[in-house]
Amino acid sequence: MKSVLIIGMGAFGRHLALKMIDLKNDVMIIDKDESVVEEMSSLVTDAQIGDCTKEEVLKAVGVSNFDICFVTIGDDFQSSLEITALLEDLGAKRIISKASRDIQAKFLLRNGADEVIYPDKDMAEKLALRYSLNNIFDYFEVTPDYLIFELPIMKNWIGSSVEKINIRKKYHINILIIKNGDSIMTMPKADYVFQEGDSMIAFGRVEDVMKLNNIR
Repeated sequence: MKSVLIIGMGAFGRHLALKMIDLKNDVMIIDKDESVVEEMSSLVTDAQIGDCTKEEVLKAVGVSNFDICFVTIGDDFQSSLEITALLEDLGAKRIISKASRDIQAKFLLRNGADEVIYPDKDMAEKLALRYSLNNIFDYFEVTPDYLIFELPIMKNWIGSSVEKINIRKKYHINILIIKNGDSIMTMPKADYVFQEGDSMIAFGRVEDVMKLNNIR
């Protein structure tokens, strides 16, 4: 469990607060909008109305007591920048600020942010990848260049062994798990023979996953 401060209750800030609560964290929110704070107050650990560009507001909260401070203000970048700088001055342990452009990220990092997030950009990239990889059931981004993903095996693999298909050499992709219904085999051996209904959870570079996806 972590103690989390979230400043700014736009759509992203609200979703973040609710998910943090779902994950059993202590969450305090602050926003200038009284109606938003009242709406969220019963859903989080603590909720306060306040203008966090004012140092006395952040001092009263005790920002250094939180494990993470998120600055998730939507369209007012000047306020986001000021709050980020104040959090650093007041000894916040970890500051994560929201940006919509690279130039904003540079200023935030120079003025106290430990990390900058791009929710809109990240979601757009994930959606683009998801709908480009139409055969993939699900995927997890390990880094921007590498994925862990699940997809059905090719029809022409059925009856052939892992060694014969030689996925690692041909496609530069490593199979982690073979699934078939409720049956799971981790790290399949070279002599495993693919069967009807098999899917694989594998690891590889995005470009290699795209190549494998496109030859189907």
